[in-house]
Amino acid sequence: MFTKQRLIIVASAVALLSGCASPNPYDNQGQADNGSTGMSKTAKYGGLGALAGALAGAAIDHNSRGKGALIGAAVVGASAAGYGYYADQQEKKLRASMANTGVEVQREGDQIKLIMPGNITFATDSANIASSFYQPLNNLAGSLKEFSQNQIEIVGYTDSTGSRQHNMDLSQRRAQSVATYLTSQGVSGANLSARGAGPDNPVASNGDVNGRAQNRRVEVNLKAIPGQQYGGQLQGNVQQYP
Repeated sequence: MFTKQRLIIVASAVALLSGCASPNPYDNQGQADNGSTGMSKTAKYGGLGALAGALAGAAIDHNSRGKGALIGAAVVGASAAGYGYYADQQEKKLRASMANTGVEVQREGDQIKLIMPGNITFATDSANIASSFYQPLNNLAGSLKEFSQNQIEIVGYTDSTGSRQHNMDLSQRRAQSVATYLTSQGVSGANLSARGAGPDNPVASNGDVNGRAQNRRVEVNLKAIPGQQYGGQLQGNVQQYP
């Protein structure tokens, strides 16, 4: 027969699992697991991990099984969710820091993409960082130092005006300017790359002024480092209840 304390442990675990199974806000962007109906991989594996963690935590903390269950669920659940949970936290802070800067933050599955438009990044035919670009870059550098376990890809783009070779060279120099500035602000270059894509992958028509302005952009893609274990990066954020 279950004691009162054991019932509390099981109820806590079930509540955590149910909470993790909320509808996935990124269903339309391909983050949901194959064949699922609204539960993301982060929620699915994090919820199962939370249940296992609750039981493990209760077993470990014999003096206070309820406390052990909650701590175990938080730690193991976050660990099981892995990079998805890590990216959730980073995305939230990036959206706050990039508000009103002109930089767009997008989420595509577990990848975060920042789109930096040409009107704030570089002057025409220049790879020198514009004065309006420093604040967004400083905000980004702060985030990349706080969330330092990312693979960072910086891609420069141009419109189709001029020769392809010139545009490829210009976009490469622009991407490199961003990379150089970020590392000068303390961002590690270990998992950082920069490349130019010239006029490739346009997001608008090059047939008009507004479309060309949208195509002149810098994109920063943040994704998981292959082979990196993300659970350990999250355990330090677990609140320890007395």
